[in-house]
Amino acid sequence: MKNKQAYLTWGTVALLFFVILGYTIKFYPDQISFLDVNLQNGVRGTLPDLLTRFYRQVTILGNSPVILLYTALMASYFYYQKRWKAEGAFLLGNLVILGLLSTLFKIVYNRPRPSLVYLIEDPIGASFPSWHAASSLTVAITLAIILQQRLNRVWLRRVLQVVLLLLALVTGISRIYLGVHYPSDILAGWLLSVAVTLILFPFYDQKRFEWRFKSKQR
Repeated sequence: MKNKQAYLTWGTVALLFFVILGYTIKFYPDQISFLDVNLQNGVRGTLPDLLTRFYRQVTILGNSPVILLYTALMASYFYYQKRWKAEGAFLLGNLVILGLLSTLFKIVYNRPRPSLVYLIEDPIGASFPSWHAASSLTVAITLAIILQQRLNRVWLRRVLQVVLLLLALVTGISRIYLGVHYPSDILAGWLLSVAVTLILFPFYDQKRFEWRFKSKQR
């Protein structure tokens, strides 16, 4: 694939920034705590009731059972109904690999949650990186790629891609607002998401080409 090396390079760069951020947080937390606190205060503001209700609903999109369910359903639809085998495998595979890496990094960095009053039920596990931020962006980027390759109506494709990315962005911000993550946790989740998706994309695209070629030979 022509741009394979470029995707691998940028994916590696995103992963490198993720590791640097994690290293800083684990060994030099004071270097980033000031920025975290100020950004968190800016996002939370006075905690208006309307915004609190909004973010409580939005954050559900990134809850593990919910995102795994609708991702599995979409992947099954792509694989069995549309016969988009590579697309279905890419979508589900991205999320599974992300989940394994996210769990591993949570154990490695073991960052405590913010010492704030949470606006939702107490979260489980370490704070870094944010699973909600990482998983929602991974699904959004993956679906945006599939839409780019499969949907011919340009205006509809663009609208859906923007909506997907905005939902992922708002889901990440909701975790800061609700008090369960630091802004740097969200950034780390996004970096890990971009790294996984970019590194896996060339392999998906190659497999997609091979499977399409084989189907035409039948």
